[in-house]
Amino acid sequence: MRHTHMGASIGLALGALVLQIPAAAADDSDIRIDPGDASPGSTVTVSTSACDPDADYGKGTSEAGGDFHLFGGDEEGVLTGEFQIPEGTEPGSDTITLKCPPLTKVTGTYRITGRPPEGSVDAGFGPAEDSGTGLALGGGLLFTAAAGVVWLCRRPSADGT
Repeated sequence: MRHTHMGASIGLALGALVLQIPAAAADDSDIRIDPGDASPGSTVTVSTSACDPDADYGKGTSEAGGDFHLFGGDEEGVLTGEFQIPEGTEPGSDTITLKCPPLTKVTGTYRITGRPPEGSVDAGFGPAEDSGTGLALGGGLLFTAAAGVVWLCRRPSADGT
């Protein structure tokens, strides 16, 4: 009885894996998203070879960027389109859905990253344009600590040595 349950569990797990293979292969090979990691304000280019080779038009939808159109590109049988990620879009993943004749639909995802830092970076002493007050204060503290160590080393011990 125990082997029957284990065999059924293994069969169900393998069946679930087999059902996932065609969907994963279609998403990975039929849609190309460039760049794979994009920041708000950047342009994303999407290409697909999933449509009928004679198709010269398709539609795309990005959850973050909205609707866009696909047209025939430099490569035969490949439709290409682009859209811009709006400023202020929160980091995370975005799903793109492409539709083209005859009743073809493919999806893909990419990551929206945070905005890269601009200007100098505050690393504890202030920005690069700082007048040096933080550096002077830090140097004074280091000098005081060094003087204290020297004083402790030269001070006579309790036994007089």
